[in-house]
Amino acid sequence: MSSLRDPKNRHDVFFRKARDAGYVARSVYKLEEIDRKLSLFRPGQRVLDLGCRPGSWMQYARQKVGASGVVVGIDRLPMPAPVAGTRVIIADLLQTPDAALLVDLTAFDVVLSDMAPDTTGIRATDQARSANLFEEALGRAERLLAPTGGFLGKIFQGPDVQVLRKRMQARFSDVRLIKPAGSRSESTEVYLAGKGFHP
Repeated sequence: MSSLRDPKNRHDVFFRKARDAGYVARSVYKLEEIDRKLSLFRPGQRVLDLGCRPGSWMQYARQKVGASGVVVGIDRLPMPAPVAGTRVIIADLLQTPDAALLVDLTAFDVVLSDMAPDTTGIRATDQARSANLFEEALGRAERLLAPTGGFLGKIFQGPDVQVLRKRMQARFSDVRLIKPAGSRSESTEVYLAGKGFHP
């Protein structure tokens, strides 16, 4: 997710809106827009945020699920500031077993991923790396989601998008491809969202 300290964001309307609202990153408005369209969250849900730093998606999820809900995040790097009422695991997702994410839970109701690869500037390479991260996130969702649960993941546009969309359509009753307004016009990122998971 993009940090508020990113100089490219200083004059961005979403950056200023996030700062004024107390969110740690402008990317929260991508999640908010998608949630408005799909109603991903309900009070009491258990949410897993993959690649959670710097924490704006966790902030939003915490507000939506309320005190009775649970929000768990994982990232390779420490959070710039704690997000009240959440549990954060500092670890490499690729080396983290499912049990370490669940702890005392049996499943999650929503799995989120705003993960992006370290980019090279070579579009095909970056897209392939993004697809690999998305596939890891989707695999976690397929193993960890409760029936009827939801998944949202970021992926760079390319040939893998339709392949992974078809994979999701086999496991979710409603699958959408969304380019939120908060995504920069020059960005190739899109989001695949699924609701109504069936194991």
